[in-house]
Amino acid sequence: MGQTSTMRMRQSLSQYETAFEQEAALERRRRKQLRQRAANRSRARRIARTEQRGKVAFGTLLAALSVTVVTVTVVMFETLAWLMA
Repeated sequence: MGQTSTMRMRQSLSQYETAFEQEAALERRRRKQLRQRAANRSRARRIARTEQRGKVAFGTLLAALSVTVVTVTVVMFETLAWLMA
């Protein structure tokens, strides 16, 4: 009977070791997935910030060009009116 309980104990210990290894592998996969998700979120935030800056820069450029066009047109017609007078 002592041999049977020893075998059962070894089998139980082996099952615990196997379960622990499986749990550790699962935990490693979870951690890897969490790191990957965090990296993806960070990348998405960076892309969003870059796009937003690009939109602001484009708006500023468009406004500056519009003001320049209006200014040059007004000055050109004022100069033409002055020359014709």
